[in-house]
Amino acid sequence: MAIPHKSRRVVVTGMGALTPLGHSPDLFWEGLVEGRSGAAPITHFDTERFVTKFACEVKGFNPSDHFDRREARKMDPFAQYAVVAAAQAVEHSGLEPDKMSQDERDRTAVIIGSGIGGLQVFHEQTEGYVKHGPRRISPFFIPKLIPDIVSGHVSIRYGFRGPNYCVVSACATGNNNISDVFMMMQRGMIDAALCGGAEAAISELGIGGFNALRALSTRNDDPATASRPFDKTRDGFVLGEGAGVLVIESLERAQARGANIYAEIIGIGMSADANHITAPDPNGHGAMLAMRNMLADAHLKPEDVDYLNMHGTATPLGDIAETKSVKQVFGAHAYEMNVSSTKSMTGHLLGAAGAIEAIATIQAICNDIVPPTINFVTPDPDCDLNYTFNKPQKRRIDVAVSNAFGFGGHNTSVAFRKFVA
Repeated sequence: MAIPHKSRRVVVTGMGALTPLGHSPDLFWEGLVEGRSGAAPITHFDTERFVTKFACEVKGFNPSDHFDRREARKMDPFAQYAVVAAAQAVEHSGLEPDKMSQDERDRTAVIIGSGIGGLQVFHEQTEGYVKHGPRRISPFFIPKLIPDIVSGHVSIRYGFRGPNYCVVSACATGNNNISDVFMMMQRGMIDAALCGGAEAAISELGIGGFNALRALSTRNDDPATASRPFDKTRDGFVLGEGAGVLVIESLERAQARGANIYAEIIGIGMSADANHITAPDPNGHGAMLAMRNMLADAHLKPEDVDYLNMHGTATPLGDIAETKSVKQVFGAHAYEMNVSSTKSMTGHLLGAAGAIEAIATIQAICNDIVPPTINFVTPDPDCDLNYTFNKPQKRRIDVAVSNAFGFGGHNTSVAFRKFVA
């Protein structure tokens, strides 16, 4: 029987992460606390002709460690990353899909998306078409390309027959997928879900496209320090790749099976800038609306928030606009709480950013540690909050928020709370 809207509590019981800092949630968290940069010269392709020659790649990933050759051929790297992260999340949660009843499978959703999808297979197949014509297009081209195929792969693997799709909202994708699961679970439509985001855009077209937008850092002489959110000398973001997947359950289901609960999701906020296809609203109005909507949905006062994982991409305009929005929403408390940008270490994972930053935010709650914003050198008078520069900070974190914004003016904000039964 469906439970009335807003009567259900929603909790996180598992996490999976494949990131530039490590291939698990724990290794990812260790890298964040150490303040380690994931940026290095690109190895995926020859960068001689490119303005930017570095990125935050997933290092040491070998598809044959996770898939047989036939299975791997059906997936673009973004899908491979997502399936591996989903497997970690299932194991981490203690779910046993093989032992789940038909009704339990029917009420388990899979909502994992990508901001871009199969960019690498698009490049490969386009080259093949130009050289050899349409007869050489692979039958796997379209299934490898579409962003929603990740949810299909994961659903098939585990037999989960609940809602199966993805939201595509550029760099807000991961947060939007978490938000959809949260709303469906509150309404009683589902009891469990795997959700998150994945991206593998470190390719000729990815780097070339973002260079054409002049969005990427070009600090080729020192990649490790290139991602420097809120620093006066920031010159653009560093492209990252990977995947993050959460297992989210209703509280009653999680407790009934004795699951470990890592955090509770308590509110979401969404909005549009209605301003520009790539540039943020310079006054931060759209981001402000998303955060205010999140606080209202979570029944929080601004002073209840201990830590904010900012979108913080290290773009000249974006960091200032987000800082303005935080001041508008939190007032004097904006200077009391900790904020940071973990993109200083991971780079910007686009459609996976919201998912891995949700994991970072949950880990911060579990460990009562604020991960740092590294690479700070030169103060920017327009960025004057407590950005937790260069070193992590130990403090009690009961409530933490994760922001994710995307090209097109998509704004999302998700609030997590330390779980109390």
